[in-house]
Amino acid sequence: MAGPERASRWLVSRHAGALDWLQSRGINADRIVTHLDPEAPAPGDTVIGTLPIHVAARLCERGVEVRFLAMELPRHLRGRELTRDEMESSNARLEAFRIERIGSVEDACT
Repeated sequence: MAGPERASRWLVSRHAGALDWLQSRGINADRIVTHLDPEAPAPGDTVIGTLPIHVAARLCERGVEVRFLAMELPRHLRGRELTRDEMESSNARLEAFRIERIGSVEDACT
C-alpha cells in the first residue's frame, strides 16, 4: 500500500532571477511552469508566483496555498529581467494570501 503523496510546490514564472532568488533562500520548486492551469495543482499544493487575482482565487477555492512573490519595484526596474540581487534590493518576499471570490462586478452594481 502506497503512503500519502507529498504536496508539490509550484513556481509560476518565466524569470530565471525569481528561481535564483527562491533557491538562495532554500526554497525549491517541484514544478516550474511559465503558465499555470489553475486545475493542475492538487489541494494542499503550494503555488508561488505573481498571479492574476482570478487565478489565485480559483486556486484558493480548490484548497491550494498561494504565495505571492511581492516586491517594491522601482520604476527603472519594471518591464525587464531582474537578477537575484535586484530582487533583494527591491525587498522581494513571499506573502501568503487567501482570496475569496464574492461575485461579479455586475452583481455588485445592481
